[in-house]
Amino acid sequence: MAGAVFLLDQTTKAWAIRNLRFGDKAIIPGFLNFAYAENTGVAFSFLNDHGDTGRWGLSVVAAIAAVLVLYYFWRVSRTNDRLLGALALLLAGIVGNVVDRVRLGFVIDFIDVQFGSWHYPTFNVADAAICIGAGLLIIDMFFSKQKPENIETEKVKS
Repeated sequence: MAGAVFLLDQTTKAWAIRNLRFGDKAIIPGFLNFAYAENTGVAFSFLNDHGDTGRWGLSVVAAIAAVLVLYYFWRVSRTNDRLLGALALLLAGIVGNVVDRVRLGFVIDFIDVQFGSWHYPTFNVADAAICIGAGLLIIDMFFSKQKPENIETEKVKS
């Protein structure tokens, strides 16, 4: 799943470079547009003006996050589909944006959502995967079948 999401992210970014650099495309006028943007910062262009130091610093932090997600992925029970899916989405999104940052010096964003005067920051497939993965992790934290007393019981058995 992570590989498929990563490929979708990279493919859509390549499409955006070819088709959107010289003009936006209204998909659903007043709601959904495709608009090319180069983001040198992190989410919502935060830390956007730190040059090469920011580029490589963010890349290192993201690479460490990817390694930690991968480590956790291998430690999770193979029967926990929700958690495995969340981690796969996080990994795909993190790696997709790191590849852009290292290769290009910025992340390509192109999905532009608005509703009336409300305008969401432009994002990409990797960003969406990270948000969905993080949301699934939060859901897993609150709705996990494993109760605290079961965790203590497992510790005593070990």
